[in-house]
Amino acid sequence: MARIGVFGAGYVGLVTGACFAELGHDVVVRDVLEEKIEQLRAGQVPIYEPGLDELLAKNAERLAFTTSVAEAIDGAEVVFVAVGTPPTYSGDADLSAVWTVVDELPQGERDLVLVMKSTVPVGTGEKIRNALDQRGLTNVGYVSNPEFTAEGRAVHDFAHPDRIVIGAFDEADGDKVEALHAGIDAPIVRADVNSAEMIKLASNAFLSTRISFVNEIANVCELVGADVQKVAEGMGLDHRLGPHFLRAGIGFGGSCFPKDVSALKQLAGNSGYHFQLLSAVIEVNELQKRRVISKLQRHLGRLRGKRIALLGLAFKAGTDDTREAPSLVLASRLIAEGAAVSAWDPIVDAARLLPQAEAAESIEDAVRDADAAVIVTEWDQLRDLARPEIRDLMARPLIVDGRNLLDPAQARAVGFAYEGIGRPVSFGDVLPETPERQHELEA
Repeated sequence: MARIGVFGAGYVGLVTGACFAELGHDVVVRDVLEEKIEQLRAGQVPIYEPGLDELLAKNAERLAFTTSVAEAIDGAEVVFVAVGTPPTYSGDADLSAVWTVVDELPQGERDLVLVMKSTVPVGTGEKIRNALDQRGLTNVGYVSNPEFTAEGRAVHDFAHPDRIVIGAFDEADGDKVEALHAGIDAPIVRADVNSAEMIKLASNAFLSTRISFVNEIANVCELVGADVQKVAEGMGLDHRLGPHFLRAGIGFGGSCFPKDVSALKQLAGNSGYHFQLLSAVIEVNELQKRRVISKLQRHLGRLRGKRIALLGLAFKAGTDDTREAPSLVLASRLIAEGAAVSAWDPIVDAARLLPQAEAAESIEDAVRDADAAVIVTEWDQLRDLARPEIRDLMARPLIVDGRNLLDPAQARAVGFAYEGIGRPVSFGDVLPETPERQHELEA
């Protein structure tokens, strides 16, 4: 078993540290935030990730947390970099946290392997290798080992990955990283560093492309009366396509897809190539979030003075991550239109995320006196939203299902006007005209 240092106690770093401890390694996780480290030392997990708290508690004897670089590196054979690489205004990845870790590595003669878990542009490894050599740190090896864990199931994904990608300048360094994963049954992809970096970006860009494609198909389905659910089912049974990431909705968000698509597009542009397809993927994703507004306006007319319930704030179920979440765009647009917004999520602190909205403690509180309820996140708690008690609480029985979570026929049978994404809209779905609505249309 090895001693491992992990720089970064976020979604990737904590899961990486906990899972390597589960494999029997001794792990020290380092972060710059003293408050976060104190929480972890006290047994409190600062993020929501199913199964992570149990894994940290189970392996507490093999886990330590610190703000000290020296403590994280002391005795470590391998150091993983799992810090954030958020996008800059230009679309490039901000590598300042990565370079801080590299710059903090001390001089020494003991062999150490620096492993990049963070998502970085292709060519970053070569730049780091050159910087290490310039400082005389030839004892420090470098390996690219991108992560492919999805938030909400990251612990499972680490233990049961589709593949483990290892890109190394020196094969012996790659061997060390491969040996750390002993006990995990998965294909090992050995590659050069540049290819390993590209595998991560290309994978996320392709998945994002599938999402935007099926959302475009959904938009056409609405115009021609087809049901995107059935269309996706028929497409997914083709062995050349498969069923994954063919679920229409209001667009992708989170810490990976938007950032990685933009980073790959920017990388191509910086290299002299215009990646037209990714430009379209990004545009479709942005417009998809805003289509909810037009759906609401079709039923309610002008949104000024209307009360809209946003149900779900996290970018997807199973996490408290709201980075690039559709809820942020929707809330901003609704408020700009003059609507009052009530917001509910079972994990996310609505009051802190959306101080301009009304935070609801329950689904019932969120929909009370609402003119419409919008399903933004596919939480299981929302699967029975279309029931008489909810209908009776609302000012108008309208559901806009941004995740196609509900059965349209069942919702309509209860008395709701229902709109999904890429699903046919029947004549009875549009709410009856009120004098106020008729006046708005005539205006």
